[in-house]
Amino acid sequence: MCEDVHHPIGPNRRGLFVTGAAAAITLGTVSFASGAERRSPAGGGKPGSTETRTVRGTLPTGSPDFVYLPVEVPDGVREFRASYTYEKPSVPPGTQGNALDIGVFDERGTELGGQGFRGWSGGARTEFFIRADEATPGYIPGRIREGTWYIALGPYTVAPQGLPYEVTITLTYGTPGRTPKPSYPPERAKGRGRAWYRGDCHLHSVHSDGRRTPAEIAALARAAGLDFINSSEHNTHSAHAHWADLAGDDLLIMLGEEVTTRNGHVVALGVDPGTFVDWRYRARDNRFGRYARKVRDAGGLVVPAHPHATCVGCNWKFGFGDADVIEAWNGAYTPDDEIALADWDSRLVASVRGGRPWIPAMGNSDAHRDPDRIGGPQTVVLADDLTREAIQDGIRRGRSYVAESKAVELAFSAAGGRGGHAGIGGRLDVGRDDPVTVRLDVKGAPGCTVRFVTDQGVLHTSPALPESGAGTVEWRTTASYAAYVRAEVRHAPVTPGLPGPLTAFTNPIFLGR
Repeated sequence: MCEDVHHPIGPNRRGLFVTGAAAAITLGTVSFASGAERRSPAGGGKPGSTETRTVRGTLPTGSPDFVYLPVEVPDGVREFRASYTYEKPSVPPGTQGNALDIGVFDERGTELGGQGFRGWSGGARTEFFIRADEATPGYIPGRIREGTWYIALGPYTVAPQGLPYEVTITLTYGTPGRTPKPSYPPERAKGRGRAWYRGDCHLHSVHSDGRRTPAEIAALARAAGLDFINSSEHNTHSAHAHWADLAGDDLLIMLGEEVTTRNGHVVALGVDPGTFVDWRYRARDNRFGRYARKVRDAGGLVVPAHPHATCVGCNWKFGFGDADVIEAWNGAYTPDDEIALADWDSRLVASVRGGRPWIPAMGNSDAHRDPDRIGGPQTVVLADDLTREAIQDGIRRGRSYVAESKAVELAFSAAGGRGGHAGIGGRLDVGRDDPVTVRLDVKGAPGCTVRFVTDQGVLHTSPALPESGAGTVEWRTTASYAAYVRAEVRHAPVTPGLPGPLTAFTNPIFLGR
């Protein structure tokens, strides 16, 4: 049976409401009430039978961020399946075309931060299914319970002509299967005790808009010389239960999410298994602090991702008051990374001059598919062991540097006063005019130059390193001249007069008392 229902945003909409954040529209309800001849004695349709409804409508420009399509699900449903299409008309240059995301909430509702979330694929898929025993990647398996479910449509961008769409929902009746108990990766790998560990904490698989399986990602992470990774799918935690068999003594796998709002993305790094963080709010809604606390309450770090990226909705608008770390280098080094690095450095200056806590930086690949390179870049962390807690502690304290690959190794230190010594993320306790020697040992950076950057700017640049890629650069200063020092290793300039792309950079060492 197939029934067409026309649901424009107009007279047939149920109403406009506020979810505690972004405004949303709820359309008229799609019913699956069957005739008596199609119902089994236990209720619902006959086992093995299916029912389908198709809904068509048009979203105008200026639509709210989310449009909910209620679906009355009767008892006895084994599988919930939905597919959708939408038109993509030509638009003038410089004008956004149509882009429509999709997901689903179950009978527990769409309340912001509630329990109803059952999956999200954004614009990566045109259909999905959910059963008790299995679900499309991005969606959470579990029983299809009776009640009102909600297809969530997200008109990301709408063309001037509007966004005509079609959604088809199919219910299959029958006995539900068993939902497997999820198994999660351990929070500890073998490790080497207190050591430098390499990781990539921003990765995407088939559970969001990536094209690699978790198994392929784990293999590539090992090939890239990584000791740890973090699962970070867009707006879903569905991948959490698919990593357990891929961890090992040599690879710590942490669990997280890339919380992908309309005003920027944030990586929830290393949260408890099964943690879902809602994304349905904008900066003007003043809700981000609530969800940053949820990340921390779940044992994770709050990491604004690619804060100056130019893609629609990617630029960070929430401020950095709730950030634990800033992703200052995302994927292949581009001008927006240069801006992010400069902006982070300006925040360092403001923190030392204002006597406020500083925010460390990190780098991740944000790899989705070939030729995206996992571990390019990677964050190298000094940690007491290869555990979730120890790695997060090293990242949070800024005891880390970022390198373009496993070939690059840095050792950065400052010495002065009465035998005092400090490493990355630390403080050298010296008087204002005590001499300080800053030293960087580099491997794996042939032809690159070293720059020492302080709160006063770039104060020392080395000659190019030899073809061996190894070298040592020293510089002498005082705390009165430099409140902090950090190191950058850069390739030769591509554009005359501009610095070359990064090979590596460190978090700062602070000087003074």
